[in-house]
Amino acid sequence: MKKLFFLSIITAALLASCNTGPAKEKTTGTFQPLETVVPARPAGQKHVLGLTTPKIDTVRVGFIGLGMRGPGAVERFTHIPETKIVALCDLHADRVEKSQQILDKAGLPRAAAYSGSEEAWKELCQRDDIDLVYIATDWKHHAQMMIYAMEQGKHVACEVPAAMTLEEIWDVVNTAERTQKHCMQLENCVYDFFELTTLNMAQQGVFGDILYAEGAYIHQLEDFWESYEGDWRMEYNKTHRGDVYATHGMGPACQVLDIHRGDKMNYLVAMDSKPVSIPAFLKEKRGEEVTDFQNGQHTMTMIRTENGKTLHIQHDVASPRPYSRMYQVQGTKGFANKYPNEGYALKADAVETGSVPSHENLSAHEYVSDEVKKALMDKYKHPIQIELEETAKKVGGHGGMDFIMDYRLIYCLRNGLPLDMDVYDLAEWCCMGPLTALSLENNSAPVAIPDFTRGHWNDIKGFRHAFVGK
Repeated sequence: MKKLFFLSIITAALLASCNTGPAKEKTTGTFQPLETVVPARPAGQKHVLGLTTPKIDTVRVGFIGLGMRGPGAVERFTHIPETKIVALCDLHADRVEKSQQILDKAGLPRAAAYSGSEEAWKELCQRDDIDLVYIATDWKHHAQMMIYAMEQGKHVACEVPAAMTLEEIWDVVNTAERTQKHCMQLENCVYDFFELTTLNMAQQGVFGDILYAEGAYIHQLEDFWESYEGDWRMEYNKTHRGDVYATHGMGPACQVLDIHRGDKMNYLVAMDSKPVSIPAFLKEKRGEEVTDFQNGQHTMTMIRTENGKTLHIQHDVASPRPYSRMYQVQGTKGFANKYPNEGYALKADAVETGSVPSHENLSAHEYVSDEVKKALMDKYKHPIQIELEETAKKVGGHGGMDFIMDYRLIYCLRNGLPLDMDVYDLAEWCCMGPLTALSLENNSAPVAIPDFTRGHWNDIKGFRHAFVGK
């Protein structure tokens, strides 16, 4: 499999860089994007779109990785009914002990402890009293842990990005299909209150036909680089070009555009600016001279879908600027924007007469007033937010969206419902890393985005959250 991927990429690169004559065109006159291998679905293997599994009355959970993100997840799970924290695993015993103290504080029994070995996590996965393995390690271990856990009969939830290479992504997809287990990437930004409300407005037709969505991860990490054990995140950025952390922007944008639920991404084009700030940081703070730093100062990706819609995704962990996920939604009747200030702009006929104040004064040429915005957000507050907002704010985790993410995961497992995010979401959002790198390495050539559903992207009509009785 690995050789096939490399062969495809090398062949594409040669075609792009070595052809001195006119580029080969289709009969329609459009250039062929670079393509990677899409492996055939093995015989007898079924897709997992809309996957449902037997209800689990009490979801028994094992946590792997208790460094930065893991302890917060353990603490949040102490607030979720009908869960049992069975096992805790980290390479370092002191981290396991700190998470045990979280259970002590919550009045819960201590969990089985695993530490001290690079293979200890496998013992956790092999337990027969665990339903869900929750992974919060460094990026390079994510895929192998997910695959092994599913092969041991467990559902898995994994921090972002859940897979780093196309080979890993296809292996994860095939394992989820072969085992018929849930495999969810823990993308919290789809549960941001503004994004949830905007998604509901879009699904109710407020913005008309959605044609464009934007997302990003813009977050200068100078104050955080030293927090990653073994400097793993810096090392990854040193050696990898492209959008290596796309999921926060991709998640909300793909949901509002119904990706693999009536539409699919066809191809992307990426560009980046030369890396300056992080090499300068390394020289100033560490005395390290890096002349071949790979990750661009700012990476931009444009994506076009089968239905003629577009996405714009950005990545910048280097530049001194305010945090932003650049969330925007553009439709034929209106516009939503989250950063730097949340706002909506709507045509006058985009909302029902009398449903919000000052209906006649709405204009898509300017943002609606604060009064109108509040009325809109109250009217279209997402059902998930209505149910969980108060508790989420108390429990916390990025303003509450982490808690909602975990709560919804357990809610769906307990009730035998499809999860909010499936393995194809994982694949589509994670493939931005290797595919943008391929585009950049070939002078920003268009690169085809695989259909990870392998032909089933149009089976489900529109993204929807699942609820009991609906």
